[in-house]
Amino acid sequence: MAKNFKDLSEREILALAISLEEEDGRIYGDFVDGLRETYPATSKMFEEMQAEESGHRRALIDMYRQRFGEHIPLIRRHDVKGFLTRRPVWLVRPLGINVVRKQAEIMELETRQFYEKAQERVTDASTRKLLGDLAEVERQHQAAAESLEEKLTTNVKEQEEAASRRLFVLQIVQPGLAGLMDGSVSTLAPLFAAAFATQRSHDAFVVGLAASVGAGISMGFAEALSDDGSLTGRGHPWVRGVVCGLMTTAGGIGHTLPFLIPSFHLAFSAAVLVVAVELGAISYIRHRYMDSPLLSAALQVVVGGVLVFLAGVLIGSS
Repeated sequence: MAKNFKDLSEREILALAISLEEEDGRIYGDFVDGLRETYPATSKMFEEMQAEESGHRRALIDMYRQRFGEHIPLIRRHDVKGFLTRRPVWLVRPLGINVVRKQAEIMELETRQFYEKAQERVTDASTRKLLGDLAEVERQHQAAAESLEEKLTTNVKEQEEAASRRLFVLQIVQPGLAGLMDGSVSTLAPLFAAAFATQRSHDAFVVGLAASVGAGISMGFAEALSDDGSLTGRGHPWVRGVVCGLMTTAGGIGHTLPFLIPSFHLAFSAAVLVVAVELGAISYIRHRYMDSPLLSAALQVVVGGVLVFLAGVLIGSS
């Protein structure tokens, strides 16, 4: 059962402070490890903060030994009421730079508040001074965490922004684009084959809806199971799977919805217009995020889409 902070003895307060500094130091170490490859400048800042946390821990241990001896009781943050529950963001790979900065700010704020309250509870003058000094250092750390981005030079900021863009492309754009292309192109043949075979909007809509949902589920699982992201840096597999699956379904449903129009010819004309918009959007995304020349991307996508569309029309009309 967790204890109230006001019920802790001075011995327990020092033991808890040692535990907090050790935990924060290890978290900063995880930040350093997770950011080193992609954000080396920010990783270096957290490495310096980790070294300072280690120094705080040694000072607290020295003070504890002077007053209470060698044995330090195991008291952790979750053993005391009032501490925030920390989401283990440091376990996620690759680490998100903005999430890490926010987490560091919260950690330093919480630790500073602890030292300020602990100082009020301690009577020993030397211990009060140490806790007060640590509270001031944590206040400086909090300010540093809040301004981590401001400390970076323009060149480093540009490098980190480029790294963030690469991660966004790897983790979101690529699986989303793959799903959108598959949903927009692969469902054309069954949809328009059903439309021309039956000449009925409702039948075409049912076939298109089934093809879109089925393709979304298939593509979502295929993307999620392709790799776990640990080596490629592509992020959590199920996030990629969800993005890919949803975009696949959206790509197919886009040109399926017009067949809710009762008039077959009007529905067909509207669906063709939607297909043109979808292919244009795919071409732009490839140009914007994949650095493909716009004309080249448009030709590749349009040619593929037109071939699948014609295949569906010919099969449905036969």
